[in-house]
Amino acid sequence: MLLIDNPTGRTYYEILGAKEDASYEELKTSYRSSILNSHPDKLQNTSLENVDDESQEKFLEVQKAWEILGNSRSRVAYDNKLEELRHDSFAAEEISLKDLTVEIVGEVVEMFYQCRCGDYYSIDSSELEGMGYKLFRRDESKISLQMSDALPSYVLLSCGSCSLRIHLTLNSDMEIQTDDDLSKFR
Repeated sequence: MLLIDNPTGRTYYEILGAKEDASYEELKTSYRSSILNSHPDKLQNTSLENVDDESQEKFLEVQKAWEILGNSRSRVAYDNKLEELRHDSFAAEEISLKDLTVEIVGEVVEMFYQCRCGDYYSIDSSELEGMGYKLFRRDESKISLQMSDALPSYVLLSCGSCSLRIHLTLNSDMEIQTDDDLSKFR
């Protein structure tokens, strides 16, 4: 879900791996786990200077999420802003993975949906993986979505040219049919 000032387009709850209705203790536990998994000292490199930019950004992102959600006042303000954005986020259509055109480029699965303006909405397997969703091959012509939570969720996608957006609904029981050779995709 694309929301509030963070470059990855994830909510602070998603960054910490916590549910939005999590208690303070649950948030704290999620934060500790996330910060340990992204801490520069725990990574392969031994000093902060050697940590690549992506790892450092992830670590700082976890810290920022905790800074907001760990404080009851800022969490309430954040939750209110989140709710406001959800109500304001107009989408031209609601689609599912089945509605997307699939193209396999190396080990990345790219998915497209044509906009009214003629351009495309797009998302790929690496972007989905970054949000906690994983695509896997069922057989030679089908790809399925693996989710950590069985509840449906959605991603808001923007068109490449115009201002229209769509809601891409994600369900754990979804399959994508493709004519491409999936032997390269794992």
